[in-house]
Amino acid sequence: MLRATNSASASVWMATSTVPEFPMLAGDLNADVCVIGAGIAGLTTAYLLSLEGRQVVLIDALGVGAGETGRTTAHFFPPDEWYVDLESGFGTEHARLVGESFSKAVDLVETIVQREHIDCEFERLDGYLYALPDNEHKELGKECEAARRAGVEVELLPRVPGLSFDTGTCVRYSNQAQFHPLKYLTGLAGAFIRNGGKIYCGTRALDVSGDNKLQTVSTTGGNIQAKAVVVATNTPFNDRVVMHTKQAGYQTYVIGVRVPKNSVPRILLWDTGDPYYYIRLETPDITADYDLLIVGGADHKVGQDTHPQHRYDEIEHWVRAHFPMAQEVEYRWSGEVMEPADGPAYLGRNPMDDKNVYVITGDSGNGMTHCTIGAMLVNDLIMGRDNPWESLYAPSRKVRHGLSDFVAEQANTLSKYGEWAKGGEVDNVNEIGAGEGAIVRDGVRMLAVYCDEQGGLHALSAKCTHLGCVVHWNSAERSWDCPCHGSRFDTTGEVLHGPAVAALEATTLTPDGSMPPITGHPDYQNQKPGH
Repeated sequence: MLRATNSASASVWMATSTVPEFPMLAGDLNADVCVIGAGIAGLTTAYLLSLEGRQVVLIDALGVGAGETGRTTAHFFPPDEWYVDLESGFGTEHARLVGESFSKAVDLVETIVQREHIDCEFERLDGYLYALPDNEHKELGKECEAARRAGVEVELLPRVPGLSFDTGTCVRYSNQAQFHPLKYLTGLAGAFIRNGGKIYCGTRALDVSGDNKLQTVSTTGGNIQAKAVVVATNTPFNDRVVMHTKQAGYQTYVIGVRVPKNSVPRILLWDTGDPYYYIRLETPDITADYDLLIVGGADHKVGQDTHPQHRYDEIEHWVRAHFPMAQEVEYRWSGEVMEPADGPAYLGRNPMDDKNVYVITGDSGNGMTHCTIGAMLVNDLIMGRDNPWESLYAPSRKVRHGLSDFVAEQANTLSKYGEWAKGGEVDNVNEIGAGEGAIVRDGVRMLAVYCDEQGGLHALSAKCTHLGCVVHWNSAERSWDCPCHGSRFDTTGEVLHGPAVAALEATTLTPDGSMPPITGHPDYQNQKPGH
């Protein structure tokens, strides 16, 4: 059995489940639909289409749940973009459609769990939003009223019940949910296979090309011809520019802390901070005498914090300040979320392709919900049915709401290209510690140099293979991350997260694994770096 992983850290879901292993594609195939990405978005889409009688092929560069689904906190709660903001920016009807889609997504997951008898700890519970002390509680009142107008079951309360600290005024959202994401995907994959679907892992999609009648997905294992293609890879790889100007990749951090059993209520909880902290509870084993408090937050743009370990410390400090019964930290992991410029996710027809290529992206902090909505919406579009959410989530929509944030994100991205004019992060590769990486200038080139635990040096081109930004080292995940569009690479240069599809270019190494003398820079003349 293959455990899902794509980074140095591992989530509680990876430690408490196994996922099935599937073969690599070895040759060309034909299908009605090719779905790219075996996370919750891709597997749900493939499953729904298989129920419609479609012949579906599902591929993934790594494995089932090996991307961001295995790194989520796996909760279903209201949109990151509050209902009051959705109503203000898009109108009451828009907000109502968001509320409807969120509700139906949770209902669908519950239906699938029951229909397919999936043991994934699915649980309905309440979610609570509370204000930080320096935030105006009256804003929560506005949110509560807007949510009611959107058809959401909410209530304004003086505090969150059952907690060890007083939250003050809060909004209770009824009938939210949580589950074990990898157990869910395992059951979903099994159901899809029983319906006649095919899954190939270790098979990276490289390109999508064709017309309104037929698309060809070029992969590392062969070509797949299909009448429709669904790109469900967290961020699209098939669109070089347009979709990547509408969203930005953020790294979010999670810890799992032991707490005495039943000392924390089984709720979802999040605050009004920016970024906010969010919690849920997990019981790793029914025989255990403790629960696991899962807490996330401390987000930052991908590739824009070289040593992010302090973020785990910040989350732990917050936990111990609010939950004094907290015991040891058992898990630390991070994941990448795509933040859309104006709030709602991007779900539907890819704006730069023919009408039979679809994308599911822009998950924000609602990945499980948005991905399920995306699967429902795309399924309807492929089947030729009208869907009331189509324009709401259309990837082709213009950014109007949240325009100032959109402009700021673009300015941040453009500024990163200026790093090509700067020097390296170290003057000598001997400064790179074991298990660490740094950018080194080599004449006009930038090199990404990693020093392994044995002192061996591994040099790669620092040029992201997507649109050419200089990658940055991530010491928490031991990866090279692009600060422009969120691509991530392992220490050998292989792609961990798109939109890049090609590995970072490796430089020539000497037989002993050290890096040869670097030319074109006076600090390295007549010098052989090593450890």
